[in-house]
Amino acid sequence: MEIKDAKFVISNTDVSKCPATGLPEYAFIGRSNVGKSSLINMLTNRKGLAMTSSMPGKTQLINHFIINNEWYLVDLPGYGYAQRGREGRENIRKIIDGYILNRHEMTCLFVLIDCRHEPQKIDLEFMRWLGENGVPFCIVFTKTDKLGSVRVRENIAAYKMRLLEEWEELPPVFATSSEKKVGRDEILDYIEEINKSIGR
Repeated sequence: MEIKDAKFVISNTDVSKCPATGLPEYAFIGRSNVGKSSLINMLTNRKGLAMTSSMPGKTQLINHFIINNEWYLVDLPGYGYAQRGREGRENIRKIIDGYILNRHEMTCLFVLIDCRHEPQKIDLEFMRWLGENGVPFCIVFTKTDKLGSVRVRENIAAYKMRLLEEWEELPPVFATSSEKKVGRDEILDYIEEINKSIGR
């Protein structure tokens, strides 16, 4: 897929205020500081489309970007940022849950995982919750440029093994590097494939 046009449309905290165009939506989520904004900028080839920050927990809204006037890329708040405080985390959880469970247009959720770390309880619980609620999702390993290629393969293989302790079948898995544009074509081709299958 070639991205010819990518524009910011709207930010909000209420799923009922999301665009009412009926176009498919592909949402991106992950723990704070997983590299979500950098990945979105890399996918769209627009350096400042999603705001990147060295400070975790920056995204606190549902952000819609229209791509090629055909589908939406949705930037969701990061989960599990401890310094946000209990009330803040609860508010973010409501925003996330509201969108994921109630947004009919959400076609696939891309769950971002930092490839450098062992499986984290919060990520495993989140994916379990997605499975329990029948939410279609993919796993996107980020920051593969921070490790050697052998270590990346070993870490991802170990992660898959951990998931297979609970899952009969794994969702699609992508390995990415925003710095080196690794995984861009694979993710965009996957989105294009889904769009074609639903007649877009």
